[in-house]
Amino acid sequence: MTVLTSLTDGYRAAVFGASGGIGAALVRQLADDPRCARIHAGSRRAAAPSGKTTPFTFDLTDEASIAAAAAVAGADGPLDLVFVATGILHGQGLSPEKTLRTLDSERLLASYRINAVGPALIAKHWLPLLARDRKAVFAALSARVGSIGDNRTGGWHGYRASKAALNQLIRTCAIEVARRSPLAVCAALHPGTVDTALSEPFQGNVAPGKLFSPDTSAGHLLRVIDGLGPGDSGGLFAWDGAAIPY
Repeated sequence: MTVLTSLTDGYRAAVFGASGGIGAALVRQLADDPRCARIHAGSRRAAAPSGKTTPFTFDLTDEASIAAAAAVAGADGPLDLVFVATGILHGQGLSPEKTLRTLDSERLLASYRINAVGPALIAKHWLPLLARDRKAVFAALSARVGSIGDNRTGGWHGYRASKAALNQLIRTCAIEVARRSPLAVCAALHPGTVDTALSEPFQGNVAPGKLFSPDTSAGHLLRVIDGLGPGDSGGLFAWDGAAIPY
């Protein structure tokens, strides 16, 4: 169990992508944290309330659904943590491009809509819900392959570019939010390679001990969040807390 000691006792959290591998693990671990009072858990399909968890539905491509969910959550009081655990790499006609010859405009736009535009719209409507008088965190799942400075192999054009866009959006959000909430933290997080449907086709090349279960990854990410401060806002961080260059 991961206890978030840097957030106020009785903190309130929201998780987008709560039905995914990492998102569901985050909800479970937050529910086990005795310092957490409420979790708003968002997914595409309706779910029943359970204990501290209040479910809501949203669609990353439908801004109205994101705004409506924010209105309901905001009525419950300020939030201390908003975690966007969404993303797409393959499926729905998408697959990582190995060469420029396979680039397709519609598939590129689809990657941007899910990996960058959707989280940006969540930030638009949910960042104003963060508490302003104490540490509060907006975090989004990114990927090391979205780092421009760390790109040495090429390929995976759409996924890399959409995650790089997400990293830049997190950075610009951090600058704006700091003007009204100096204790807030906005961060992009790389979870490592996690045993989920997103990584399943690509697990063959993972080094022994480097394929994490969703619960292990969620624990790592929450510990990183617990250690971040306002001076880290706008950064991209790996599961072990190491800063990754943009």
